[in-house]
Amino acid sequence: MEKGDLEEGTTSSLLFPGIGNAENELRWGFIRKVYYILASQIILTTVVSAVAVFYTPINNLLRGNTILLVILIFLPLILLLPLYFYREKHPLNFVFLGLFTITLSIGIGVSCANTNGKIVLEALILTSAVVLALTGYTFWASKRGQDFSFLGPILYTSLFVLVLTAILQLFFPLGSIATAIYCTISAIAFCAYIVYDTGNLIKRFTYDQYIWASVNLYLDILNLFLDVLRLLRLRNN
Repeated sequence: MEKGDLEEGTTSSLLFPGIGNAENELRWGFIRKVYYILASQIILTTVVSAVAVFYTPINNLLRGNTILLVILIFLPLILLLPLYFYREKHPLNFVFLGLFTITLSIGIGVSCANTNGKIVLEALILTSAVVLALTGYTFWASKRGQDFSFLGPILYTSLFVLVLTAILQLFFPLGSIATAIYCTISAIAFCAYIVYDTGNLIKRFTYDQYIWASVNLYLDILNLFLDVLRLLRLRNN
């Protein structure tokens, strides 16, 4: 009876069917490492965004300098290249990860500074609830043998369409209704991305890819937060 209980407890802690106990322990250690890095990124983003919002000299500098804002928009995209190439090389991977997170966080701070504080808090709570629910569901489903790799081609196509639409908005601005539809579709896409990337974290990312796994989840959460923020801002207006 006791042996059966022990075997049942061991099986219930397995990440997905067919994984060995030794591999399972290594995988859990990898997952914990990724979530520690992700938590550090989110904390750093919160601190940098708060400084950008509440420290008046920086806030005024960001609001009144168009060139600086443009640089801050494109700098994270530029930093993604060395971050990708050095993603498995310590300590350069952490250096580029920190620079990438800080530059992206300043842009988030600008978005929050131009939004009512109550709306920002509401967006933060909603995003946190959705992320926790989707993460819990993915672990639960993976344990029962569900595989989310089929989402890959669909999500890559969706992301391409979303990016192309965002570029077109620079030249042909959308109306409020069209913007709300775009943000809703984008939010759904990044919810699916959270499930997809969490599934990859559980099954596919190699143990040296802890930085890239964290970056993927970080971008999913950040984009979902921005979509929710825009939707709440539209509703408030």
